[in-house]
Amino acid sequence: MSEPRQHRRRFAGIDIGTLTCRLLIADLAPGHPLTELRSERRILRLGEGVDQTKRLSSVAMDRVLACLQEWRNVIDGYQVEQSSVVATSAVRDAVNRDEFLERVKREAGFDVEVISGEEEARRTLLGIRSGLPTGVTDILALDIGGGSTEFILDRPGGKPIVQSIDIGVVRLCERILHHDPPTAEELQQARAWVTRETKAAVAAMGDYRQARFVGTAGTVTSLEAMAQKLPTYEPARIHNYVLRLETIRELERALLTRTKAERVGLLGLEKNREEVIAAGAIIIRPIMETLGQQSVLVSDLGLREGVLIDLERQAGNR
Repeated sequence: MSEPRQHRRRFAGIDIGTLTCRLLIADLAPGHPLTELRSERRILRLGEGVDQTKRLSSVAMDRVLACLQEWRNVIDGYQVEQSSVVATSAVRDAVNRDEFLERVKREAGFDVEVISGEEEARRTLLGIRSGLPTGVTDILALDIGGGSTEFILDRPGGKPIVQSIDIGVVRLCERILHHDPPTAEELQQARAWVTRETKAAVAAMGDYRQARFVGTAGTVTSLEAMAQKLPTYEPARIHNYVLRLETIRELERALLTRTKAERVGLLGLEKNREEVIAAGAIIIRPIMETLGQQSVLVSDLGLREGVLIDLERQAGNR
């Protein structure tokens, strides 16, 4: 039997990321999976140039503002009880973030919460946990973003252990991958950087080897879509599927033997992700090799789902 309507509450969440902005509108009821009503994501690259300049560019802010104005109208049409808008790495790092936040408030009517890496990990974990297969308890979650990557070790009954490294797909492209496709020297430098930072991060986490390795966000879901050669993105074909390291290596080779322009139209590859998907493959491979992981369980759920679950819990406590 479905949950009685009066117990369902409608919420909207927006995740303003370094690379991608995501919208989710859903009905939630305690103890039940969320019911998605509207879902959108757009690659807008708000964090373009932030690694070098520490500033959000006017052009990037304009792109995001135009999207948020659209989404304001969409949300208003769904009569949501409450909405939450969060911003992550790029906005955290930008010295002119107050200018951006004021523009969002003035031009789109949203109050944006700039969340820390730890808080981002907490809400991402809520999203991941809401859709794990039966029997999966201890997890080591990997969230590769545009500006940073989070490792989250979580065991029931204990406090999650979170380690964040300042390597993301946009940051890697801008700092090291200057050629198209990257040179052998750039690849060596990038992999060494990722390996070094991963070793330092997990050294502080304790024993993670018994935990199930779970990946969320655009890099891992896109690689899974490419592995399955999906002509259009199908969450049901992505979520809780297993992506093997051997497959990631094959996809990385296929990506790095092509230019950005030659990657256009590859089955499973979302438009405008042609550059950053190569960076994502370059990041995830040495991470998995360093961790000794031969496969990753792919989660299509993450931060934006966690934002809504967090909203619903707060509403229930009032």
